[in-house]
Amino acid sequence: MIEFLLEYKNQLTFGVEILAAVTALLLYKKYKLTAAKYFIWFLIYLTIGDTLGNYTKFIHNNGFLSFLKGTPLAESFCYWWYTLFWKIGAIMFFAFYYQKILKKVIFKKIIKISGYIFLVFSLIYIAFNWNDFFVGFFPIISILGAIIIFICTVFYYIEILQSEKILTFYKSLNFYISTAIFIWWLIITPIVFYNIYMKNSDLNFIFLRKQIYLFANMFMYTTFTFALIYCKPEEDNV
Repeated sequence: MIEFLLEYKNQLTFGVEILAAVTALLLYKKYKLTAAKYFIWFLIYLTIGDTLGNYTKFIHNNGFLSFLKGTPLAESFCYWWYTLFWKIGAIMFFAFYYQKILKKVIFKKIIKISGYIFLVFSLIYIAFNWNDFFVGFFPIISILGAIIIFICTVFYYIEILQSEKILTFYKSLNFYISTAIFIWWLIITPIVFYNIYMKNSDLNFIFLRKQIYLFANMFMYTTFTFALIYCKPEEDNV
């Protein structure tokens, strides 16, 4: 069973991602007057981003992008794209999103300042490590991004605990979003400390890493899909 799942890892991950995005589009009218509409756009952004991330398939075997062969963009895994699109782009979205759904001004300011610091640091760090940008991920960016996510979700949980929403938290889309991304980053972030085994082609680590990413991604996107269907729109600062 595990072998089957890993063999079709990319298809399964893309499948649950598409499911979440399509579900979000079908339910857009339900959430269009709330901050959740931005999350729906984000799911579409993720689907488009992952699709574009497969461009390397068209470089080899005389594909229409074969003119990129021999350049840093021809790497079999486009680290540069996923660094920008996910490890930086997703973090900046959540920093923006939580500013929309949180009520306390101090929480919003902390997230806003943290987000800008993270963005500036990431761009400067990439500029000073330009050659490595195309051949691997930067652990420091992953760790700082996880910290931003944890700040956002912890602030959200604090507000929930201090309000009447605690009585109906299980009906909140933002609760499921917060829980899913908190768990995802909590599971995935420690992996960056062991990426040296990827460079050493440690098959056991590569096999384990694929399993972790597969189940973490399936958990996150199926949670998003369930929440969009089950939850009711909330009043937010749109």
